[in-house]
Amino acid sequence: MDQAGWHTSNDLEVPEDVTILLLPPYSPELNPVERVWAYLRSHHMSNRAFAGYDELLDSGTTAWRRLTPRILKAICRCEYLR
Repeated sequence: MDQAGWHTSNDLEVPEDVTILLLPPYSPELNPVERVWAYLRSHHMSNRAFAGYDELLDSGTTAWRRLTPRILKAICRCEYLR
């Protein structure tokens, strides 16, 4: 996870079988979730003009619901997470 203030709480209870990797500051290219947003924009929401906020929200919701576990694994795969 990145080092945003809301991600570095001392009150966070992490299960023993989970390891948290803190990413360097200002490195979105290393954050797998940034790849999800890039995928959604490029595959579902690019080259379009939206009539307003509601249409944009509906498009984003539809794109999000089209994600499958297989797609997420493919776009979020990072060598450093193995």
